[in-house]
Amino acid sequence: MRFCAVCISLGILLQSMGCGKEAVESGDAFDLYGTACAVGISVTKETAEQHYFSEGLCVADNTDFGTENTSAEKAEGAGIFNLASNSVVYAKNIYGRLYPASTTKILTAYITLKYCDNLDDTAIVSENAADQAADSSKCDLKAGDVLKIRDLLYGMLLRSGNDAAIVIAEHISGSVEAFANLMNEEAKLLGATQSHFVNPNGLPDPDHYTSVYDLYLFLRAAVQNETFVNMIGARSYDASYVDSAGNVVEKNWENTNQYMNGQTEPPEGITVIGGKTGTTGDAGYCLALYSLNRSGEPVISIVLKAQIRADLYQLMNEMLQKA
Repeated sequence: MRFCAVCISLGILLQSMGCGKEAVESGDAFDLYGTACAVGISVTKETAEQHYFSEGLCVADNTDFGTENTSAEKAEGAGIFNLASNSVVYAKNIYGRLYPASTTKILTAYITLKYCDNLDDTAIVSENAADQAADSSKCDLKAGDVLKIRDLLYGMLLRSGNDAAIVIAEHISGSVEAFANLMNEEAKLLGATQSHFVNPNGLPDPDHYTSVYDLYLFLRAAVQNETFVNMIGARSYDASYVDSAGNVVEKNWENTNQYMNGQTEPPEGITVIGGKTGTTGDAGYCLALYSLNRSGEPVISIVLKAQIRADLYQLMNEMLQKA
């Protein structure tokens, strides 16, 4: 078990400095004030209180541990993070760069809930969003359909609709490219150092990657929003929206997470709250899960790049036994 360490040395250098404007004039000196604030360190002149970026986070080195008596070889990366004790319980390649597939949509949802004040706002499906490959995971949205942001989030998180993710990205940022830039900015603010995104849905691209640890950071931030937790915990969702001709369209979107749709049972004493699946040829089978362990403590467990779906859930259950 690796416990959270308060170990950012930069904070020590800033004990007598603040994030305000009382900087000493020194020519072209580096802006320590802006940098300190950007990485989550704040020091006030009045209290000299420090808040380190790693405060409240699970921190571990790059050593694999806890993998005994599990089928660790069945995935490229995996980890369990206890949010109550701020400890890493299980680690296999948690910092290695891997394709995230649709677990990308966790960050997309986090950003959506951060920037959309009203989930009843509507968005129009563009030709670009509707133009998804036949074998792509989608909500079967058509150009001109008008949906609430709430419906799009459910479609993206439960049905794993790539089209819904594009609609959201275009609604928030105007284009997929601009939204990807926002994703990369938000990822850095959350502390992610092994991630880069080029789209909101996780379709394969050499420049679209993350790590087990970064995905933990994204899910940890997202589950602090009750709306997100309720969404990932739903077994299904009934959506109602109108098409370009004004006709009402009704859809039922089932949760692709086998723990939520009843296809896989967690170990005895483990309560699965919800999560996000992801599958592509390059990424393999992926799952980021939010659960309560046998002591009722919240834990995040992640498996990336299992070769087959059965391996994914087998390893996840073996890991949850250790949670």
